[in-house]
Amino acid sequence: MKSVYLRNFVATATLVTISFLLTTIAFIGIARSYVINDYQTTMESSAEEVCHLASAVADYDGLHSWSLSMSISSIAHSTGNHIFLTDESGEIVCCSDKRPSCEHIGIRLPETVIEQLSENGRMRRVSTLGTLYPEKRYVVAQPILNREESVIGYAFVTSVSANMFGAWETFLGVAVLVAIGVFTIALVISLFYSKRMARPLDEMAAASRKFARGDFSVRVKQVEDPTDEMGALIESFNKMADSLEKAEARRSEFIANISHELRTPMTTISGFADGILDGTIPKEQEEKYLRSISDETKRLSRLVREMLDVSQMRNRAADPSKRTVFDLTELILQTLLSFESRATKKGLDVDPQLPDQHILVRADRDGITQVIYNLIDNAVKFAAPDSCLTIRLYKDDGKAYVSVKDFGETIPADDLPFIFDRFHKSDRSRSLDKSGVGLGLYLVKAIINSHDEDIAVKSENGETEFVFTLPLAE
Repeated sequence: MKSVYLRNFVATATLVTISFLLTTIAFIGIARSYVINDYQTTMESSAEEVCHLASAVADYDGLHSWSLSMSISSIAHSTGNHIFLTDESGEIVCCSDKRPSCEHIGIRLPETVIEQLSENGRMRRVSTLGTLYPEKRYVVAQPILNREESVIGYAFVTSVSANMFGAWETFLGVAVLVAIGVFTIALVISLFYSKRMARPLDEMAAASRKFARGDFSVRVKQVEDPTDEMGALIESFNKMADSLEKAEARRSEFIANISHELRTPMTTISGFADGILDGTIPKEQEEKYLRSISDETKRLSRLVREMLDVSQMRNRAADPSKRTVFDLTELILQTLLSFESRATKKGLDVDPQLPDQHILVRADRDGITQVIYNLIDNAVKFAAPDSCLTIRLYKDDGKAYVSVKDFGETIPADDLPFIFDRFHKSDRSRSLDKSGVGLGLYLVKAIINSHDEDIAVKSENGETEFVFTLPLAE
């Protein structure tokens, strides 16, 4: 199968060849006409010069003058033409041939030739001039006038085709060599340019083969002009590669999450079930272990549900089309109402420090709702009974800041760098509730980061505070 590079080169070379041939044919025709016309003009100039010379000499020596014959011989030699003079009747009286006795002297031209000269005043034609020449020649003739402007004879300048086209053949030879050189250069440039144009396509093909083998890290190098069609194609291809790489990373991450979290509960369920079936576990303790099996099963169900929620929320938050303008103050108040009974049951004093004016942000409302819910849920869960829980909202430097603060046990400094990692739970400190699966804070950070914003946590002296930012609506 022919490559795009080869097909593009053949198409370009064919186009160059056809265009070059048409241009060359037109150029040759125009140049040929120009060269012939130029030679004919030169012959007419020679005829005029001979007429002037003959007119000057005839006043004192006549058209039969030897000096006039030598002069026109010199002109004929320099121009490569044959020149002769006739009298009024058309008889040749002087010739450029250098023989002592020229064979043309005394020959009378056809009357039609002299009549045409008399009527038109000049002549330009291809003729043998009767029997004067054995082959046709290009003939230019003009009348010779004396001082009284009377015709005393005629001057003829003739040239064989070989002389006329000699200059043209020389010019054509040079033109052909130049044309071959230009054509060769054009093909080489076409070859180079076609190869250069096809290089990104070759890179895309190679990258696609690597994609098929599971390697999504390769990218195609952008061309010099990223705004043209090829640049747009490369940009789209690289974006597709980014999407594939992210999808593969999420798939690997999901598999890692599943492997990490499902191994322990499934091992526990399997071990307890086998113990009950083979009698290792006494009958009187079966209810205890069945309850453990039930708890682990429910935890597996929560794990699967939360992992699906994480995947959906991350994809939604990363989609700019899902972002709208909404009142962050109102959203925080609505979310706080969901924890009223839990906070009351635990004796928590909830202190919402919200501004009087509305603070509008542009973000994914559902995603931010999940962020605020998870942070408040985390604070309610780990706050000490009868302590205070503070939710603060303010804006600064073009951003909205949300702070969720609770008072309880301090998170160890060693755990803080990993607090947002998936499946991370600090068992040594914030372990009042083991029902979570370690995805809440991981989902919070993923949603905030998808908005190109930040979230931070600090914990010291029993006070733990999470703060995240959102872009204000313009």
